[in-house]
Amino acid sequence: MSDQLIGATREFLELSVSDYLQRSSISGRHEIEIKRIDPRLRLPTCDNDLTVTLESPSEPVGRVTMRVRCDSTARWTVFVPGEVHLYRDVVIAQRPLKRRAVLSSADIALAERDIGSLNQGYLTSLNQALGKKLTRTLRPDQVLTPATIELAEAVRRGDQVTITASSGGIQVRMPGEALSDGAVGRQISVRNVRSSRVVKARVTGPGQVEVNM
Repeated sequence: MSDQLIGATREFLELSVSDYLQRSSISGRHEIEIKRIDPRLRLPTCDNDLTVTLESPSEPVGRVTMRVRCDSTARWTVFVPGEVHLYRDVVIAQRPLKRRAVLSSADIALAERDIGSLNQGYLTSLNQALGKKLTRTLRPDQVLTPATIELAEAVRRGDQVTITASSGGIQVRMPGEALSDGAVGRQISVRNVRSSRVVKARVTGPGQVEVNM
């Protein structure tokens, strides 16, 4: 009976993982491991095909539990543990990196990792990290997660910036001074050098901010 159980669960997992990868457009290789079944388990032979469903989690990645049911004359249900190792290229640190470091191509690389164990998430493209700032110190070979990076400041406090204001096709530019740091897309306080008025402006690039009129 043990061979029948293992064969059915492995076939089910192979089909489930293949379907999941196709639906998710994920490119990667996978390995399937069926955990050892208690040798003391004595189940009658099932006259029909076994019915296998995924009990947990919702997607066939990492540690999984399958419900195996026999609906023949001898009815029984058993839970079989397994593990799906799904390997993808993810972004890792190439060397020790300090907090607040702005990432360059010399700092990061792609390496294959089992994403089933990456509970904090991961990045699959170098472009997702290049030019970003680290929120924490990283060790060599450590996987970067979405929480470990943030946009680097395009403007720093004290920088001289150009304030752009647009309305009805008319565009006005004036000199300003940044009163706080800001990444592209963030709002910061800026002092208009000519009027000394402090306004809220959105950072559009290095040394460039925009205000609404």
